[in-house]
Amino acid sequence: MADPTQKPATDFLDQSEIDKLLSQTAEAAAPKPMLVGTDGALATDAKIEAYDFRNPAFLSEAELRRLRLLHEDFIRYLSARLSLYLRMEFGLKMAKLTTVSYTKFTESLPSPTHLTLFKVDPLAGVGILDLNPRLALTIADRLLGGRGHSVKAERYLTEIEIALIEDVIVIVLEEWCAQWKAEQELHPLTIGHENNGRFLQTSPKDAIILAMTLECSFGDCSEQIQIGVPYYTIEPMVKAMQARRQKDNAVTTTVKHAEWQKSYDRITMPVRAEWQAFELSLREITSLRVGDVIEMPPSLCSDTRVLLNGTPKFVGTIGLDTDRVAVQLTRKLPTEDLAHAKSDGRKNS
Repeated sequence: MADPTQKPATDFLDQSEIDKLLSQTAEAAAPKPMLVGTDGALATDAKIEAYDFRNPAFLSEAELRRLRLLHEDFIRYLSARLSLYLRMEFGLKMAKLTTVSYTKFTESLPSPTHLTLFKVDPLAGVGILDLNPRLALTIADRLLGGRGHSVKAERYLTEIEIALIEDVIVIVLEEWCAQWKAEQELHPLTIGHENNGRFLQTSPKDAIILAMTLECSFGDCSEQIQIGVPYYTIEPMVKAMQARRQKDNAVTTTVKHAEWQKSYDRITMPVRAEWQAFELSLREITSLRVGDVIEMPPSLCSDTRVLLNGTPKFVGTIGLDTDRVAVQLTRKLPTEDLAHAKSDGRKNS
């Protein structure tokens, strides 16, 4: 007989059964991250972090901070050198230091502009220095004897103007290379000039560029200078800088042994041996006469304290060496015993 409590079989599912099937399907389809440890076992606590493959960052925050400090020194030295060269104050301030792709860097370059392509020997890769035309024309006017007033023209530079500012560009590149002298000796070389960044092909499109933007104030002209260097160009120096910092920060425990100097040979120091036998009252001391004998326990001979310049340093055993009294040192007094002996000496005095 059929069970009257059992539901009749049908080809249709109710809403609760549909929801149950959907939840089971979602759980089965959800990927579970699995990491394999060094011992071959699966790591259950997997930490997942978001990563932007379109804008990868090869430098950590600590590395960017060190590079920022290095380039701040570069800005300070460059400002002083350009001020002396142009005989007029040339203010510089870092506006931005970041890593971007080569495509984004070239698309951000203004037009018209003046671009200088340079290489750094012995490193690989080509860097880009972007100099705003208004700032370049103001510098050229100053080099020709002008007062450094801002030039309002928005145009490309002529060959004569490019030749005038070439020395200024070389100064910028020399100062940038000089900041890496602790890692490697670098020599800059300009290889060409361009006026539009959209047609540049000095690096792959997905190459990472270390881009730095400088705010310049020269007379009444306030413009920008941009320097873009491929990451693969500075990568050897960044690694060398990291290795040097790790070496400097490493704690080395080296035992230093004292060395005898010849100048110590003629230095004299008072040495005496003493015992802490017993205490006498002042009346007993005044009653002593010549010939009286004070009996001391024999164990004091092996507890003789040796004082150097009035400070207890050693404990030894007293005895005779032929016809002379000698003390054989048995142990050195620790620091706490020395402090205690000094306090006892102050009390007795």
